[in-house]
Amino acid sequence: MPMASSAISHFSSVSTSSLCFNFSTKLRHPTTLRQFPTHFTKSLTVSASTSTSLDYSTDKSSLSSKTSNWQWKFKDNSIKIHYEEHGNETNGPNKNILMMPTISDVSTVEEWRLVAKDIVQKSGDVNWRATIVDWPGLGFSDRPKLDYNADVMESFLVDFILDPNSPVNRMEDLVIVGGGHAATIAIRAAKKGLVKPTAIAAVAPTWSGPLPIVFGRDSKTESRYELLRGTLRAPAVGWMMYNMLVSNKKSIQSQYKSHVYADSANVTPAIIENRYELTKQKGARYVPAAFLTGLLDPVKTREEFLQLFEGLDGKLPVLVVSTSGAPKRSKAEMEALREAKGVSKFVEVPGALLPHEEYPSLVAKELHSFLQDVI
Repeated sequence: MPMASSAISHFSSVSTSSLCFNFSTKLRHPTTLRQFPTHFTKSLTVSASTSTSLDYSTDKSSLSSKTSNWQWKFKDNSIKIHYEEHGNETNGPNKNILMMPTISDVSTVEEWRLVAKDIVQKSGDVNWRATIVDWPGLGFSDRPKLDYNADVMESFLVDFILDPNSPVNRMEDLVIVGGGHAATIAIRAAKKGLVKPTAIAAVAPTWSGPLPIVFGRDSKTESRYELLRGTLRAPAVGWMMYNMLVSNKKSIQSQYKSHVYADSANVTPAIIENRYELTKQKGARYVPAAFLTGLLDPVKTREEFLQLFEGLDGKLPVLVVSTSGAPKRSKAEMEALREAKGVSKFVEVPGALLPHEEYPSLVAKELHSFLQDVI
């Protein structure tokens, strides 16, 4: 949520009272084990190592990667959607993974790339093919001025999976892997029966945007969120505010070091430069304006969050990957899933809000173990 801490001082300026928050607090919990359904034959493993090196055990000549675009037809819009495909061309049955980036102002397919490559390079009984797709309005996809909300994002996910011209439409045994809000939107779509994946992996799942998770939701705060959102979307002043809050390297670096990554030493100049360039794309401010103010939240309470997972109990395997260094409020929501009904397997890895980017080999290890259990 790289705009969150900067936005707060400006959010409070339109308030009648003084407000403040801090997303950098870290809350650590001891690892616990739990029982899993009988279809899981492997014991729970929780990674404690901080190594990010990747182990490639397959002939690299058999691997393939490509980028492409897909046109999403939404209402009267045709929106170019960017995606990547990573596969293994060796003989054997193929299984498919759809990876959805964490929704934020600097969301990108790149955050899943090393995890995808690690998984498809592992040898085993099946060959895994991973598709990573940028959300509309984020990453390298088009960023039209839509009225973005959780329903729009859910519609996109459903269409990307089911549309006859989608790159994943004909893929069988599809496993959905998502980070942050993306994971919860996928869970919600599956609970509604809009998509029917083989399994879902929720990595550092979240459900509340940066402002609502701190200030809550009532008529007064909602009116302030609406004012801020409208200002960010405005033609001239919106760009000025967006550049001040989000589109500057100092702000991005501060947020990555405070709560996006667990270890500030892992925040490199190359990462900051890359994310900064994403914030300069045409239309870059529209989705962040919705995310910051809670319009992309798939639910509004923890009870609703838990009910989403409960709705999948006995229907498909669900993995939750929590992180040891998540911000306190986000960590509390992840911890609520530790013994939640509908969660088949719960593991914890180092990291904060982007463990799959900061510690790709550890997340890939947990995901591959889960995938082996569900095939």
